[in-house]
Amino acid sequence: MSTTFTLDTATSRAHPVPEPIRRLTVPAIAARKGGDPIVMLTAYTARMAQIFDRHCEMLLVGDSLGQVIYGLDTTVHVTLEMMCAHGAAVVRGSYHAVVVVDLPFGSYEASPQQAFETAARVMKETGAAAIKLEGGAVMAETITFLSQRGIPVVAHIGLTPQAVNALGGYGARGRSEAEYEKILGDARAVDAAGAFAMVVEGVVEPLGRAITAAVKCPTIGIGASPACDGQVLVAEDMLGLFERTPRFVRRFDDLAARIDDAAAQYAAAVRDRSFPDADQLYAIKPAVK
Repeated sequence: MSTTFTLDTATSRAHPVPEPIRRLTVPAIAARKGGDPIVMLTAYTARMAQIFDRHCEMLLVGDSLGQVIYGLDTTVHVTLEMMCAHGAAVVRGSYHAVVVVDLPFGSYEASPQQAFETAARVMKETGAAAIKLEGGAVMAETITFLSQRGIPVVAHIGLTPQAVNALGGYGARGRSEAEYEKILGDARAVDAAGAFAMVVEGVVEPLGRAITAAVKCPTIGIGASPACDGQVLVAEDMLGLFERTPRFVRRFDDLAARIDDAAAQYAAAVRDRSFPDADQLYAIKPAVK
């Protein structure tokens, strides 16, 4: 005897019925230069993608998952397998936002060819619309190589966390005149190379403003300037899940305290045997006569 099972997507945790909204495209994001601000948040799981999707134009599967999800001390340790697994989850959980996946440290810097092989794998395995890579003028050739071969690229300049060992920490960049001019040159280089957007992280505010005025593609600020064409934050920082956050983070909630309180209530209910009660238990149904 064969049995056919039908998944009720209306009640499925993994795949709720998507709302009838067409997914945004890379050209649509590129066209937002100088227009309404672009909203971007990080997402690492399908459920968070579902929640953020209706509020964001872009979702970033950032290598910050190394610290947020895996408890690593830097993003240097993040693997390509991690990025592909989480990228696929975020794509499955979203239907509106452009999903961008970070290329992890060591997977793209050696050559444009290496970057293409890595980026192609990411796009095949995740279904993401674009990749993001760190680096300024030194990565311009790679950005052009990828863009000419059908892989949309978001550049990342300023404070580049994958280079934390070379930078000596996570301090703001562009404080000296020489570094200010170098980062501004990086912005112009990646823009000319074909990046359709760029993340500008951890720079002095006048530099973030100057970069936005100097380039044709949209800038997404994180600790840069309100003048940027959009903003991004690590979602867990924005939600207040960590006690220590960078200066550029604004907490829009205090989820850590709320989760702690919920866990305490659950523990108390288990210990005093008030959970589970009749509402959470299955009774024996009367026999049908």
